[in-house]
Formats: sequence, C-alpha cells, structure tokens
Amino acid sequence: MPKISRLIAAAIFLVAGAPISAQTPTSETLAVSSLNPGDQVRIAVWRQPEFSGDFTISGTGTINHPLYREIQVTGVPLSTVDERIRAFLTKYITNPQFVVQPLVRIVVAGEVRTPNVYSVPPETTIAQALALAAGPTDRGNLSKAKIVRDGQEIPVDLTRADSDVGRLQIRSGDQILIPRKSSGFKDYAGPLFSGIAAAAALVNIFLR
Repeated sequence: MPKISRLIAAAIFLVAGAPISAQTPTSETLAVSSLNPGDQVRIAVWRQPEFSGDFTISGTGTINHPLYREIQVTGVPLSTVDERIRAFLTKYITNPQFVVQPLVRIVVAGEVRTPNVYSVPPETTIAQALALAAGPTDRGNLSKAKIVRDGQEIPVDLTRADSDVGRLQIRSGDQILIPRKSSGFKDYAGPLFSGIAAAAALVNIFLR
C-alpha cells in the first residue's frame, strides 16, 4: 500500500509541475476571465442614447465615459460587469432595458492574410479569430500555432480533426500566432550559400 501511495504522489507531482507549454489546451485554460484596460464595452440602453455607445476601458479599469467612469469593470467576471451597469442605470432610469456586449482586444499575427489587433466578443473562438484575419497564408503552419497568454506560450494544433481546440474561446490580451512552414533547403541551404557568397566577395576584394 505505501508503494502505491508513493506512485500516486509521484504522478500528481509530475502533472502539477508540467509547464503550460507542454499541456494540452482545455476549455478551462482557455476560458474567458475578465476585461482588461484597452478592451471595450458596447452598451445599448433602450431609448437612452446618452447612455449608449462603444466605450473603452481606461487604465484605471473603469469605463471611459463621464457617467460610467465610476463603474469598475476589470478583475471581475463578465456577469458582474452586467450587474454593476444595471445598478448604475437604476439611479437614473426606472427598470432600464439594456444590452451589454464586452469586446476584448486580441492580436492575430504571423502567417495570416490580414494580421491586426481585433476587438471581438469574448465568446469568439480561436478558429473565428483566425477567420477575421482572412485565414492563414499558403506558408502558414497551422499544426504549430501558438497562443501567447499571460507571457506563456500554449502550442495548439489546428489541423487535427479530432481536436476541439479551434472551438475554444479566446481571452482578453491573447496573441494568436501562426508560424511559417519550414522549407528545408530554402531555410538552411539559402543562408549557407549567402554566407559563402559574402566570403567570396571579401576574398575577391583582398585579391584586388
């Protein structure tokens, strides 16, 4: 029995100590958490244009609007953001009818057709974010894609038919990177021949 316990403890240690870059992404590791400065929130209040619009989240974590700026929206679940906006609106409107749509900021870069910074709904999936960038180029390597989150790289294989990673949701601040396919001879022999040519040019200069 002690031997089995030691084996179980060792297995738990190995799993817990594994770096995030070596783990398979799950819906938990890639789930939406909260808004960050630079994100946006779209608020539509029925028949109240002065309370409606697309507003950026300020560096202090509040909504960048003369009235809404008292509402702290970072560091809390998105459901809490909705509750706080409702509580605020009830100060001015009886039974307010409104819709809140968070828009998180992400980056899609690398071998995609239109790399850019995008503001998207938090339920956007990795595949949808890639589609916003018009998809990968012919040189894009979807099997070696990466998501950079909180300073850590999460490798994802977007070519596997049995994987649901493409349907997982993004999070504010995510960077989706599509690397270039390696082409063997071109990637390795090319720089070598360039170096030989440069050396030959130098020799030719000295001989003259």
